[in-house]
Amino acid sequence: MKHTIDRVGDITVVRVGESRLMYPLLSDFSTTVTGLIAAGTKRLIVDLAPVVYVDSATIGCLMDLYRQSVAAGGSLKLAAVQKRVETMLTMTGAHNFIQIFENEAGAVSSFGG
Repeated sequence: MKHTIDRVGDITVVRVGESRLMYPLLSDFSTTVTGLIAAGTKRLIVDLAPVVYVDSATIGCLMDLYRQSVAAGGSLKLAAVQKRVETMLTMTGAHNFIQIFENEAGAVSSFGG
């Protein structure tokens, strides 16, 4: 799966480079984010700007990564979530746990200082 990792100060941003985030593509993404969390990343943003479709496996993966981050004393937030993806996150209740921001700047500023 295409993705890049950038840093904004002490915040790590994983930018997804696919329009459809589904089961067959999740392994690389999950491995990358799990590795970041294991390496001590505490402030993590997943930028979903190009993603227009997610399946249930993706939502489960995002929830698992969120739980891993919180268990490690960190925080995982989503940025640039398209309306259709936001609807899926809302329908499944994931939005009650994972904070969703309209853009990366909003997600970055939500971490404060």
